[in-house]
Amino acid sequence: MRLGFSMGVVGVIGCVMVGCSVKKVDDVGADITGSYALVSVNGKKLPAKVKRGKAELEIRSGGFTFKVDGACSAKTVFIAPNGKEIVREVEATYKRDGGKMTMKWKGAGTTTGSFKGETFTMNNKGMLFAYRK
Repeated sequence: MRLGFSMGVVGVIGCVMVGCSVKKVDDVGADITGSYALVSVNGKKLPAKVKRGKAELEIRSGGFTFKVDGACSAKTVFIAPNGKEIVREVEATYKRDGGKMTMKWKGAGTTTGSFKGETFTMNNKGMLFAYRK
């Protein structure tokens, strides 16, 4: 009976160790590819009113996609100061250094970002965009 109990405990511990191991998303080798939804800008939940220079914009929604081949894209829907809704879609290539990202935008500059858990945060000209997978 004692041997049966010991074997059962060893079996349960083995199952827990194998079946319940969790890989952190922000590990250096974690797979970051996929789609992320914009959840906040400068810490404000969407829709968020933000200042860009002297103008105030309302950011309604957005998304970010990382592809396996080093390409990425972003889509943002916002209301311009004149009240018109604008959809902006842009493409870039990205380089990864652990949890840090550098995106080089086609026809534009470079931005940086980072991962923590399933959240990707990007600094775009002083505005902090947070996306969640």
